[in-house]
Amino acid sequence: MAWNTPGSDNSGGSNRPPRSRRPGNRGLDQLLDPLRGLFGGAGGGDGIWRWVAIVLGLWVLFNSFVLITEQQRGVVLRFGQFARVLQPGPHLKAPWPIERVTKVNATEIKTFSETVPVLTSDENIVNVAINVQYKIGDPQQYLFGTRNGDEVLKQATLSTVREQVGRATLDTVLGARAQLGAASERQLQRSLDTYRTGLLVTELNLPDARPPQEVKPAFDDVNSAQQDKERLISESRAYAAKIVPEARGEAARTRTVAEGYKASAIARATGDAQRFSLLVDEYKAAPEVTRKRLWLDTVQQVLADNRTIVGGDSRQLIYVPMDGQGGNRAAGPAPALTPELLGPVTSTPQAQDTRPARDARPNGREESTR
Repeated sequence: MAWNTPGSDNSGGSNRPPRSRRPGNRGLDQLLDPLRGLFGGAGGGDGIWRWVAIVLGLWVLFNSFVLITEQQRGVVLRFGQFARVLQPGPHLKAPWPIERVTKVNATEIKTFSETVPVLTSDENIVNVAINVQYKIGDPQQYLFGTRNGDEVLKQATLSTVREQVGRATLDTVLGARAQLGAASERQLQRSLDTYRTGLLVTELNLPDARPPQEVKPAFDDVNSAQQDKERLISESRAYAAKIVPEARGEAARTRTVAEGYKASAIARATGDAQRFSLLVDEYKAAPEVTRKRLWLDTVQQVLADNRTIVGGDSRQLIYVPMDGQGGNRAAGPAPALTPELLGPVTSTPQAQDTRPARDARPNGREESTR
């Protein structure tokens, strides 16, 4: 039977012939039937609005989802006013125009380099090279704290370096730039925080400092003189380190010799004093014997130190030099001393006769016979 015959069942009023459904396509048809109902419909206006609603829903869905990478930070504005900061990861927000997200690269290290002429405290001009590395520390202040945070950092860096170098001398700028760089970094960070730039200084260096080309020859002369000064100071310190120990050793040796001589002289003097005391005691006990012994000792010492000359008449003459060092030849021969002149001084016979005669000492036998 034809599909458009009067007895046919065609409730839709359509003249399309019905599709034949195969047994194998039933599962696919069941999935596509809801979509046909959604996009089909009896009226054309209902289909358009359905399309509009679908597109609007997809737009809201994708506009509400935000993905922040590891290097980024998201600043959320709600109706143009700051709301919050999004950390790395997926986030949901209200769709535009309610909320808007501005992504900021917070881990990127930016660099600013410049070479500027600076006047030092001792009125010398020097060209100082500046190198600053910084990043965004506060995304909110970076976007809304100042108009242009990077330009503010450049001007603040130049001002800070000029101030720090202007307080230092030329020698400090040339030889101690590390301290100047550290002080400039701290002051620059305080200035950036005051200006609300949201920037964080990671490093500030002064890698080079040199005079202008117009005064470079004079500056080279000054550097040469400075190097000569340091060289002479080093040589002086080395000489002092060498000579001082030697002088201390010589002083210690002299002190030791003097102490030894002192101890020897004191011991010799003490011994001579004791010997003289003993001789005095001996002389008091036996004057004649002690006098003769002293004379013999003196003659023995003199004869040991001088030459003995035998003359043609078999007399022995003793040559005594007058100066104690062998005599002076220009002064003539020294007088000869004969044995008669060197005889000991003895008491006269009269003195011996005047002594009272001592009685003979009795011996033990006589005492025993009595």
